Amino acid sequence: MARRILIAEDEPSIVLSLEFLLSEAGHEVFTATTGADALKLAQERKPDLIVLDVMLPVVNGFEVCRTLRADPDLRGTRILMLTARGREQEVARGLALGANAYITKPFGTRELMKVVEDLLKGEASDRPGRQ
Repeated sequence: MARRILIAEDEPSIVLSLEFLLSEAGHEVFTATTGADALKLAQERKPDLIVLDVMLPVVNGFEVCRTLRADPDLRGTRILMLTARGREQEVARGLALGANAYITKPFGTRELMKVVEDLLKGEASDRPGRQ
């Protein structure tokens, strides 16, 4: 079953790569390059999963995550934080704000797709946690 996935990422090469991988897996993919656009698209399209970069322009990924978790219509949306900021305090902050999983760049495509599919199947914990 095709799921709706929002990619919130401002690096064009990563967007293209993720868009290709997720589309090839049969998902409906849409993209945002700023945190503000990600919030707007999430409210309009109600994605099943958001792949969320931390370092987005306008509104950063941490703030996007916090805002999504505060919205009753979007609080159940799965969030996979994908970022180059892999220090433990940043991982802990993302998870504390409600991310379901956190992958640091560079990442392997198999690893990423496994986490995406687990999140979409509901096999990953409903509680936030690092994958």
